[in-house]
Amino acid sequence: MKKKRDDHQHDEKTRRLLDDLNAAPAPLDELNPTQPAEVSPASPFAVRGDVRALEALKHMSIMLKSTEEVSDEITERASGIERGLIWSMLHSVEMTRSLVDALLRGNGVDPDSL
Repeated sequence: MKKKRDDHQHDEKTRRLLDDLNAAPAPLDELNPTQPAEVSPASPFAVRGDVRALEALKHMSIMLKSTEEVSDEITERASGIERGLIWSMLHSVEMTRSLVDALLRGNGVDPDSL
């Protein structure tokens, strides 16, 4: 038996997502401050209250660009299913970087200059 699709719900969710994406972005300076949290001294990552969202986005863009470049190199050497899996991961990284870079551009930062 074929499962009934809920296209009307999907369409509404898609419309709301597109409306949100097309809305004017809020300046990052208007975001609430980051709240630091206690972490283990062994943790390499921590949320620091003195790091502004814009600065964090700059570093995210650089890390995502590096991931793209490494993935490109790996894809050239992969074969079969590995190439497809790496390409899929790379596509997700590129989409994520596009969103981060759009936030940066919306706040007056050229990600290509980082």
